[in-house]
Amino acid sequence: MEADPVSKTSFPQGRRPYKVVGFTLIELMVTVAVVAILASIAYPSYTSQVRKSKRAAAKAELVEYAQRAERHHTLNNSYSSFTFAESGATTIASPRDGSRAIYQVTFNAPTANTFTITAVPQGDQAKDPCATISVNQAGVKTPANTSAQECW
Repeated sequence: MEADPVSKTSFPQGRRPYKVVGFTLIELMVTVAVVAILASIAYPSYTSQVRKSKRAAAKAELVEYAQRAERHHTLNNSYSSFTFAESGATTIASPRDGSRAIYQVTFNAPTANTFTITAVPQGDQAKDPCATISVNQAGVKTPANTSAQECW
């Protein structure tokens, strides 16, 4: 019988005839740690920007409703009978597309010559530093917690 040809080759003792490739456990753990550090930095920034964009959408709706109230005042010489819809609602969810409510928008105690429209954050949006935002008949835009420059 003939001997195995591999055993006849001259490899140094303890060496394999092929090269082992791959990552060590330490290399993988370092990579996982770096990714975790980057994620811990990126995620809060991401959620902050998402809240900021949702606040921008709510601000746009507040301004739109204020314009509607002004048109109503022009036609009726009073804000007191203004509502958001034909149903007579003075509180609606924002956004209006029927998805989960992010802000609760309320037309607060209108009189003949004054009104205030307020958007109160719901759910996770309540963590937004600007929190409740409002606009009145004079166009004064007021956040509840911080200066108007940061929120408007």
